Amino acid sequence: MANISIDFSNITGRIKPMNAVNNGPVKSRSDQSRGNFCEYSMLNIPYARIHDANLCYSYGGPHCADIHAIFPDFNADENDPASYDFHLTDEYLSNMRAAGTQVYYRLGASIEHWSKKYDILPPPDFAKWARICEHVIMHYNEGWANGFNWNIEYWEIWNEPDLDPDDSPNKRCWGGTKAQFFELYSVTATYLKSRFPAIKVGGPAIAGKVAWGTEFIEYMAKNSIPLDFFSWHRYTVNVKQITDLCDLWRKTLDDNGFTRTESILNEWNYVRNWNTEWLYSIEKMTGMKGAAFAAAVMCACQNAPLDLLMYYDARVNSAMNCLFSTVTLKRLKGFYGYYAFARLAELGSQTAVSCDDEDIYTLAARDAAGNWGLMVVYYTDDDNAFSKEISITTGVAGGKFNCRMVDDDFSFEPVWPNCSEDGTLSLRMKRHSILFITPEKE
Repeated sequence: MANISIDFSNITGRIKPMNAVNNGPVKSRSDQSRGNFCEYSMLNIPYARIHDANLCYSYGGPHCADIHAIFPDFNADENDPASYDFHLTDEYLSNMRAAGTQVYYRLGASIEHWSKKYDILPPPDFAKWARICEHVIMHYNEGWANGFNWNIEYWEIWNEPDLDPDDSPNKRCWGGTKAQFFELYSVTATYLKSRFPAIKVGGPAIAGKVAWGTEFIEYMAKNSIPLDFFSWHRYTVNVKQITDLCDLWRKTLDDNGFTRTESILNEWNYVRNWNTEWLYSIEKMTGMKGAAFAAAVMCACQNAPLDLLMYYDARVNSAMNCLFSTVTLKRLKGFYGYYAFARLAELGSQTAVSCDDEDIYTLAARDAAGNWGLMVVYYTDDDNAFSKEISITTGVAGGKFNCRMVDDDFSFEPVWPNCSEDGTLSLRMKRHSILFITPEKE
């Protein structure tokens, strides 16, 4: 028996943006009905990072998002609007914003797995690359070159420069050395912050090498380089490994004087490993097990020292998308965990909730009017785990409840737990399941 107890009178903080993602929606084209714009909009995604959008035909493919796509000839005049091609990126980001999602802009290049590399190589002139990035920001925040005044807040420099060591024959994200990347970041961050003091500049979206990330933080601190946010990645099947890293990176930032620097986990998903169990991983991450893992991580990170959590990937052609089918773009099981979290975020204030079972993850919220919600997630990596009896002490005596389940058999349909007069609910949850409870409206 897992025992859950809620105290809706005890507000512990705000619901943080733990339901951000990588990449945005697709509007239906005039000649086809396939799209996911309405469903994506329902999730109230707070931010979407645009990393790897360049790999998706539906967003504009190789003609959007990445710096080399927007500024295709590095020898061109960076001050001339004619040197830039914003067209498809404008369309992609406009669709994202129309869905109610703010843009998190990754400056740099998408990953290149192929044997010949094209756009991950170090720019031939770091200062010019910084000025090119300046004009991209001018286009989206200052209206330059028939642009916009969107006040995009987050500007991230590159992605996973630590993925492969300096001597690797097949670098996939950063084709230079660690020292070259430190220089690129330093030049770009210093220039952009001097030009746009109000934006947040950071990075470098490390792949997960702790020693590399620690050295990066120490170098930037020693040289007084701006670091408004530190971004990092973790793929695992263990929720605690993620929250332990939240603690580690917060402490590392604080120890180096970056006490106001945000910690952002902006790539994560269910992955046992990238080799022998990769096929197993992608099969599970897009099903109910992956949906439960995603919901569990959002609940756990709400209580960790993390500022922003961004799932990889909501990209409509990604095999790692637990939200939408890459074939039909229809909802997958993971959609409903994100839908439930969005409803809690709308309520605004987190309230105290406790549970005595380490495989049960919970999150409760309420608003000023007394409306409330509770998400309960049963996640374990054990595929042979049994169902669990759950007891929920709501403290709402005589209350009526709207309870919805997500598991192999239910997709946010109603269920009816046993309910006592004192407001205690009891029911059985299957392994890899999500329960969402709100008061029933009169």
